[in-house]
Amino acid sequence: MARYLNPKNDLTFKRIFGEHPALLINFLNAVMPFESGRMIETVEYLPADMTLETPTKKFSIVDVRCRDNYKRQFIIEMQMYWDNAFYNRIVFNAGKAYVRQLESGEEFHLLQPVYTLALLNENFDRKTDRFYHHFQIINRENTDEIIPGLEFVLVELTDKFHPETVNDRKLMVLWLRFLKETGEKMISLPPEMQENEFIRQAAELCERAAYTPEELAAYEKYWDRIRIERALLSGAKQEGISEGKAIGLEEGKAIGLEEGRIEREKELEKMVVNAHKEGCSIELISTITGLTSEQITDILK
Repeated sequence: MARYLNPKNDLTFKRIFGEHPALLINFLNAVMPFESGRMIETVEYLPADMTLETPTKKFSIVDVRCRDNYKRQFIIEMQMYWDNAFYNRIVFNAGKAYVRQLESGEEFHLLQPVYTLALLNENFDRKTDRFYHHFQIINRENTDEIIPGLEFVLVELTDKFHPETVNDRKLMVLWLRFLKETGEKMISLPPEMQENEFIRQAAELCERAAYTPEELAAYEKYWDRIRIERALLSGAKQEGISEGKAIGLEEGKAIGLEEGRIEREKELEKMVVNAHKEGCSIELISTITGLTSEQITDILK
């Protein structure tokens, strides 16, 4: 009986899609909205060194980059949580990849499209029940008129994803089910996934027995980092709410802001202590929280 790891983890996601081009090709052809006759046949991997880092969100984003036989570029991201700043981030990264295609003096007609596929571990658009979102640059008065260059596909791997409602893209459903359902609680691969050779191979790459003790430690450390990031994000949002209420009260401005500062310090101290208990190094805690090593040491005394 196999024991599986979660494919959304940095370690497993990059093992599946960053080291096995056949799996990446099959996955992209299944999920992306390609026009007829433009399916991917080959890919070459590109360095994932162009990412715009978002403060306090350094570990929640996993990406793989490639270029296909049509010279189209793809940025495939696994995002463990969402806030509106990610809109700016994915546009920035796609725009940078688009611009960097040209060497000095080259003609603009050489530019090829850049596609971003963002797989989201939570809801980002609560105004609709749709889980699949395809964005293009279009003429609002005539949506058939499209400016090629940048396209974005955002997929919510949440309760909004109902496989039984998607009848025309069965392979996409299998891949998304694999990403959403595979994990520590799964003891056997469902028959319909087992029958697909690509998803079966991806599942084998998630089997716990395929990883060394050091890799498994890195796997667990990733989840620790995600928990710290979530706590930071939650604390920042709560502080913003508290400060907003304080500012709205003319006489309580100074008091409210001071209370917000104190609460943030308490939250940071709590996170430092918890992260230290989980085995995170002082250097890692410093990177995530922005505190100096001396400040962290003082908290841990």
